[in-house]
Amino acid sequence: QVQLVESGGGLVQPGGSLRLSCAPSGSIFSIQTMGWFRQAPGNTRHLVALILSDGRTNYSDSVKGRFTISIDSAKNAVHLQMNNLKPQDTAVYYCHAVLQVADGVPPTASWGQGTQVTVAS
Repeated sequence: QVQLVESGGGLVQPGGSLRLSCAPSGSIFSIQTMGWFRQAPGNTRHLVALILSDGRTNYSDSVKGRFTISIDSAKNAVHLQMNNLKPQDTAVYYCHAVLQVADGVPPTASWGQGTQVTVAS
């Protein structure tokens, strides 16, 4: 299983911005999907944004127009640009990816360790 390394969480005031990044720790053959989920205390983990290998994206209604997901193909990294952050965006954000580590090997899913995003005055 591939390890995903996340960065970019932190504390920000309402209306501010943060950029989350995630990349596999080793080399991979191809990316099927990469995305971000979040889990607030007492809640279940749910999808925030997803990007497919063909560039198509999908966003939760609660973040549409404020968050942008993108892939840096050269680094096999996924980024989540979060603008106009709100207190309700506070959660642990988890990177998720379906990757193929080598040609001929079936794709497998991996999770990052999670990074805390706190939006507060």
